[in-house]
Amino acid sequence: MLSLTEEQRVKVEENMGLVGKVIQDCVHTLDKGCIYDYDDLFQIGCIGLCKAAQTDRPGHKGAFSTYAYLLIRNEIYTQLEYATRRGREQATDPAELPCRTEPQSPEQTESCEALLGILDQAESVATGVTLKGVQAIRLLANGYSNREIGERFGVPANHVTAWVAKARKLIAQQCAAYS
Repeated sequence: MLSLTEEQRVKVEENMGLVGKVIQDCVHTLDKGCIYDYDDLFQIGCIGLCKAAQTDRPGHKGAFSTYAYLLIRNEIYTQLEYATRRGREQATDPAELPCRTEPQSPEQTESCEALLGILDQAESVATGVTLKGVQAIRLLANGYSNREIGERFGVPANHVTAWVAKARKLIAQQCAAYS
């Protein structure tokens, strides 16, 4: 249970707008089958904001809002990752990963080959974290979790989620260019 002093409560009230800003900036799955709706994520973000108010040190370098933004984002990402680990939510739309299991039909085989071709093309132009995202999508298609992929790259699972988001954006742009 979070217990805040009066000063901490004031700090939380003054910075409530940050929660909405973090959701707007960092969460791109609300309309894509996410198990959490905006209100759920807002409450999760408020927990992060309260944690920021509790742990902020007076006289600390930097603005409180910058520190709070990071804690809010991390709280939301942690909950989204927890939902992913429990199998209740997919970090990537399963329809985009037809190779997750052995293809059963010619249609699935074609779909799998098409996905691999799209990934090959994206991988040839991607750089930095977007390239890591394409590689992560391949690993997700092979049944790895974000946590397992993060361990492979030596980063937290929420980094993998961000990489995949960047890769999906590149792939969507490429698909739109060919449509």
